[in-house]
Amino acid sequence: MTLFDIAAILITLSAVFSYLNHRYIRLPTAIGIMAIALAMSLVLLALGWLGLGLEAQADNLLRSIDFNETLLGGMLSFLLFAGALHVNLGDLVAQKGPIAFLATFGVILSTLLVALGVWWTLGFFGLELPFIYCLLFGALISPTDPIAVLSILKTSGAPKSLETKISGESLFNDGVGVVVFLVLLEVAKGTAEPEVVHVLHLLLQETGGGVLLGLATGYVCYRMLRSVDNYQVEILLTLALVAGGYALAGILHISGPIAVVVAGLLIGNHGRLLAMSNRTRRHLDTFWELVDEILNAVLFVLIGLEVLLIPREPAYLVAGALAIPIVLVARYTSVAGTVGVLRLKRDFSPNAVAILTWGGLRGGISVALALSLPAGPHRPVLLAAAYAVVVFSILVQGLTIGPLVRRSL
Repeated sequence: MTLFDIAAILITLSAVFSYLNHRYIRLPTAIGIMAIALAMSLVLLALGWLGLGLEAQADNLLRSIDFNETLLGGMLSFLLFAGALHVNLGDLVAQKGPIAFLATFGVILSTLLVALGVWWTLGFFGLELPFIYCLLFGALISPTDPIAVLSILKTSGAPKSLETKISGESLFNDGVGVVVFLVLLEVAKGTAEPEVVHVLHLLLQETGGGVLLGLATGYVCYRMLRSVDNYQVEILLTLALVAGGYALAGILHISGPIAVVVAGLLIGNHGRLLAMSNRTRRHLDTFWELVDEILNAVLFVLIGLEVLLIPREPAYLVAGALAIPIVLVARYTSVAGTVGVLRLKRDFSPNAVAILTWGGLRGGISVALALSLPAGPHRPVLLAAAYAVVVFSILVQGLTIGPLVRRSL
């Protein structure tokens, strides 16, 4: 199957599922599309058990798609830029303390708590894992997913300060989570020692380098945007900023997601205000909103279909069910600890801990990292657990965060 055939199938499924959701189900777009894709996957599984063979064809299609490379190496940069483009920099700066703490201390604490919870709980039920693999699971599941978060927050009705905290944290914490995951993966493979200095060096290189690259490429693009008044050229410049900046970050071994987010914030605030005409702003906003919607639809279709590749042994399903409360408790504890420290100097909205906990959605990034784990006896249980948490997060937390916010106000 060619790349065009795969793209054609995914785009067609995304369009049909989007239509069905809008016409009949009327869930938030991302949730509705994923729910339909998940339902279709379960139907294919049932038909496969009946001997019709459709599951095998869908399985072959999905195995021809490198989900990790498709998301982390391609779609993520455009989705992050589209999200950052409409985040108010002033609001983000006003909440810089909580965002910085949640994106760093919160992720690391959650990683440790999830690892301890998974190691003890699964061991108690006879699913023993080496502690380093429990840490790997904690690292891949602790960062909140910016794509899922930004998609759901559009309809949640959260107070502006809380919405900024949740979206700001999600935009930056995946960079920290990915670095921690990569370091732990080196340790699990036996290619590195778990030295604190090594971890701190990687964190500084990835995050600091990403910020600097985002500022540099964003500023160059900003100066070019100021020198022209042609929306076709200016949209092409933003596309080059995203694709070129993300690729350059990979070559320099620094955080591409953070670089793209910083560049998006710069262009979305100073660029839109000082370097574009009203006509260009309208076209730019429309273009990136369409990119965001189309890629989100394709991504959530993929997440729903990936259930066909998830190990379905009873023991793995048990691991997935146990992982959900473990991750939620770890998220609550890390958020409560962070907010408790920060409350000494600033006020928080009522029920901020509950909303930040329940609004910390997991999504495609966690699935992509789980799929990147090396083959071995521990991979299936971690993959099943990660997928269970992601599906629960999007379907249950995503559908109920709005009512929770409204009851908390």
